[in-house]
Amino acid sequence: MSKKAPNSRAAGLLEVIVTSLDDALEAERGGAGRLEIVNHLELGGLTPDFENVQEICQRVAIPVRVMLRCSESHIPHPGEVEFLAQQAEHLAALSIDGLVLGFLSEGQIDVASTRRVLSRAPNLKATFHRAFDETTHPLAEIGRLKELRQVDRILSSGGDGPWETRAKRLENYQQVAAPEIKILVGGGLDRVGIERLRSVTQLREFHTGRAVRLPNEACGLVRAERVRDLVACLHG
Repeated sequence: MSKKAPNSRAAGLLEVIVTSLDDALEAERGGAGRLEIVNHLELGGLTPDFENVQEICQRVAIPVRVMLRCSESHIPHPGEVEFLAQQAEHLAALSIDGLVLGFLSEGQIDVASTRRVLSRAPNLKATFHRAFDETTHPLAEIGRLKELRQVDRILSSGGDGPWETRAKRLENYQQVAAPEIKILVGGGLDRVGIERLRSVTQLREFHTGRAVRLPNEACGLVRAERVRDLVACLHG
């Protein structure tokens, strides 16, 4: 059974990327609303060890989502989809909120591969990760993601360009995605970025990794005070 999902009111929600139990405890202590557990953050996040996920789930009360990804590529290799489907099935036995995954084929979302993996964990929700930003026609792809009832979040940076352009693009994504799917904003977000987006959009869920680490790098450790600083700006 999954943990109860947080109430993402107008104040907003901060999802923090964690790679260890210490990261997870610091993130929760700082007020994070949800965790994404990964391995190899320096590669953009790969599937973590089952034992690591299990230990974190036993020690935190906030919702947890788990990355399913074998490599930096969003195009699955032969056998990879079945391997990830098996991992999804194992993870479904834990008290996690959902999975994080994303497959592409010729500039489009690979709906078939995504459905195949999710079918092995039918009671879990899912975030389609930033592979979304590499699709040729993102707005059209949102409609295709709605075919997958388990997908309730799309992680996106808003693509290329200045933050004003990205903010407008993200708002458009949210309008098309609602009500089935929410846009989770990520991609190098810091306090300035979150405050800007909150001031000009209705986006209220944010995803961060390096900004809450010390040092501010993939190898850094999550620090509660850094998480707390970002959470504070969600209530400003």
